[in-house]
Amino acid sequence: MEKVRITVDGRVQGVGFRYTTKMLADQIGITGTVKNQPDGTVMIEAVGESEEMAQFIEGVKGSPSPAGKVNDIKITDDPTIETRTTFDVVYS
Repeated sequence: MEKVRITVDGRVQGVGFRYTTKMLADQIGITGTVKNQPDGTVMIEAVGESEEMAQFIEGVKGSPSPAGKVNDIKITDDPTIETRTTFDVVYS
């Protein structure tokens, strides 16, 4: 089981990026959260098996939102990420 924190930079706020990321995660079987950050990036906490995680990361790199554009992505392993049963959009 992999637990990764993904920070996505680009045109990722105000373009449906979080919602389409949730759709992608649900489709692949990834659990976790996606949240807008004050600096304009989006932060994803993702939990899943290696094969599914690789597929999810590729989908995020290509922007799951047709209106979005990913300029940069940072991926960090983080074993402290909470294991969830769903993938949720965090509004705050």
